[in-house]
Amino acid sequence: MYDIYALARGPLAWGAFIVFFGGIIYRLAAILLEARKKDHVVYAYFSPYYAMRSMLHWIVPFGSRSMRQQPILTTVTFAFHICLIGVPLFLFAHIILFKESFDISWWTLSGMAAQVMTVIVLLSCVYFFVRRIVQPDVRYLSSTADYLILLLVVLPFATGFWAARGWAGFEIATLLHMLSGELLLALIPFTKLSHMFFFPLTRIYAGSEFGAVRNAKDW
Repeated sequence: MYDIYALARGPLAWGAFIVFFGGIIYRLAAILLEARKKDHVVYAYFSPYYAMRSMLHWIVPFGSRSMRQQPILTTVTFAFHICLIGVPLFLFAHIILFKESFDISWWTLSGMAAQVMTVIVLLSCVYFFVRRIVQPDVRYLSSTADYLILLLVVLPFATGFWAARGWAGFEIATLLHMLSGELLLALIPFTKLSHMFFFPLTRIYAGSEFGAVRNAKDW
């Protein structure tokens, strides 16, 4: 067990981070080069003002008309994303690892806050799963990959919660938490989860075109 734990904490963790950052840089570079090759006018009408205006409207809860039309989905989505990013970045146990490896640390969540936010992520995933099943248009657009992505997000949070609570089998849960977290990290650049990095590009494109060219709003 210790050997597997050491492998997960060492080489596999480093590999996951390398694939994550390398994959994101590669994908972003590929998209930017492809845009210059096939749709070079995108760069010509780029507008920092309208791009920023678009981003601000889409990162503020209920800032767009479509968000206001779906208040439950909007609330769940924003809560999900805040907790999904906040827990891994500010969890005390994670920051301890950075402190031991790189001698750097930052502000941490309290144990209770981390557990509450973890539950929010898990309940949000249940909501997204049910929505994909019961809402006809979403069900039609859903593929097997979409359900696997949900499972991929659930695993590190569910196993982390299990380990943090010290329930029976928490040693196995800790190992599964590490492995599933590393798998999730490595797959982010190559799945729909990569939208967290492509969101600014989408808003830059849409905001500049609608604002600078069409003189219209994109929200």
